Amino acid sequence: MTTLLTINTGSTSVKLALFALEGGGAPAERARERHDGGEFDPRQILTALAAKLAEPPQMIVHRIVHGGTRFSQPTLVNSEVLAAIEALTPLAPLHNPTAVRWVRAALEVFGRDTRQLAVFDTAYFAQLPRVAAEYALPLAVGVAHGVRRYGFHGLAHESLWRKWCALYPRLPAGGRLITLQLGGGCSIAALERGRPLDTSMGFSPLEGLVMATRCGDLDPAVLPYLERELALSGDAVVELLEKRAGLAGLSGTKAGPAELFASPEPQHRFAVELYCYRIRKYLGAYIAVLGGCDGIVFGGGVGEHVPAVRAASLQGLGFLGVLIDASRNEAARGAETRISCDDAPIKVHVLTSDEEAMLATAGAALLRDAL
Repeated sequence: MTTLLTINTGSTSVKLALFALEGGGAPAERARERHDGGEFDPRQILTALAAKLAEPPQMIVHRIVHGGTRFSQPTLVNSEVLAAIEALTPLAPLHNPTAVRWVRAALEVFGRDTRQLAVFDTAYFAQLPRVAAEYALPLAVGVAHGVRRYGFHGLAHESLWRKWCALYPRLPAGGRLITLQLGGGCSIAALERGRPLDTSMGFSPLEGLVMATRCGDLDPAVLPYLERELALSGDAVVELLEKRAGLAGLSGTKAGPAELFASPEPQHRFAVELYCYRIRKYLGAYIAVLGGCDGIVFGGGVGEHVPAVRAASLQGLGFLGVLIDASRNEAARGAETRISCDDAPIKVHVLTSDEEAMLATAGAALLRDAL
């Protein structure tokens, strides 16, 4: 039996999944495991997994957050590709180095005979329209140096779009859809028949929505100002914005959105209100980008499990056709369901993004082509 192992590394977690290929159908999931906390020994975890397997997987598929302009398709990993992924570390400092460690650990544990495939989160957004992809910089400073909006969470957004299409097959390729991936990192995308027209994350995963520890949109003049005021290097300021800002920085706690909504502390409530305000602001903008909207989908740990975030983010959008059924929304805690009113012009759903299935599909396509 042909098997695939997927490795999905985040900034503070890693998810492993084993899939089997049987005939020409979709990869069949066999097992999953998740490790949280951020301090992992990849070699130890993979060695323990290998001991449970009758034979090594035929392919290991890795989620790589940043592929730059070079990687817009799934790519077999060799030493040159691995070096190129590592060179993109300044653009995704929380993610690419971690992924590289897991690639090297998998090479040690499973050997060179097991092929490794890199699938890039940026690839889904590689063909963003120029008006969405480029910054208003001189060409010699911007495009010539790869300074553009790359977009991230591509696997999650594509997964949400595919699930939406299955629910509404009469909408050509899903119609006009807005997808939200809300977890530790947060992003939103405007999709027209599956084609991304815009997305909130940009040159790095720091841009866009407020996140667990990332600030999201920020006037760039703040960076040199903080360098002077705090006597920090530029890299130290960026690290502050990546790891000590966002909800954590505003609230002064590590609490998630659900806990912040429940807290009596005014600053805690303000933090989560700002978080939802930024989502609402982007929703309005993306409905304008799409020229209307058929649906909105919430995914990710927060998007799937925190009704208060969905309610606050959609508040006041009734004039656009976003009408939420409060009881449905409150009941939707991890279940895939519709939360909008039956007669609402814009349908709103909670769906589970499945990055592992997307990784397995990419790996299966390559393996079948090789058979």
